Amino acid sequence: MGATTIDAVIAALNDIVDKAVIEEDPVGYFAALYLKVTQRVKDKIAQGYFDDNPRMERLDVVFANRYLEAYHNYKQGQPSTQSWELAFNATEAQKVIVLQHLLAGMNAHINLDLGVAAATITTPVNIADLQGDFNKINEVLAELLEEVEQSLARIWPGLLWILQKTRKVDDFLINFSMTLARDGAWEFANEYVVLEAEERRLALLQRDERIANFGKKLLRPGRIERFVFWIIRLSERGPVSQKIRDLLD
Repeated sequence: MGATTIDAVIAALNDIVDKAVIEEDPVGYFAALYLKVTQRVKDKIAQGYFDDNPRMERLDVVFANRYLEAYHNYKQGQPSTQSWELAFNATEAQKVIVLQHLLAGMNAHINLDLGVAAATITTPVNIADLQGDFNKINEVLAELLEEVEQSLARIWPGLLWILQKTRKVDDFLINFSMTLARDGAWEFANEYVVLEAEERRLALLQRDERIANFGKKLLRPGRIERFVFWIIRLSERGPVSQKIRDLLD
């Protein structure tokens, strides 16, 4: 049984984070930042930020349940989408830095799951009514990139300096941010919402393959990015549990 309210989502994410801290599990990196974003969405709903706040809570819950299901499938050794399997399997690789873990999770959740969630809570008749709030949630999610940099600066203080000095890596991050902020997920939502069940299954498989391929580039980027990430990995501070706590601050 998935979460039915945003408070239940927050409780579930807290459980994942707490367990990851105890077990020194890198899966807690993405969960920690996702918890922060969800708490912010809850605050914005309380402030009346969205055009339709009850609908936004439904979107948040449906969206989050896709992550929660993927997480539980991973922990139970059950199959999931290629995009999520790639992200979760990366948590077992020692050479992957925290930043890459976060980007891989964001790739699977936003580039794949967000469009599905938007189509799930709408119909072909009323999906256009969601676009204003969809853009607002994208604005909230786009803020995550800056938070990633600030949080990771606590794990490795040289990160911000090297991002500023190394345009190639900075462009790598900016381009990913633009992918999140632009129209890919919304376009997929509009394509997906009009499909019948079998057509949806095939469309999801096709998009998942594309997003997973993009995720592979995030985890195995070009030569310059790999070199910079290698330097960062050598200098990252503290155990996994401390890094998770840093991301929560």
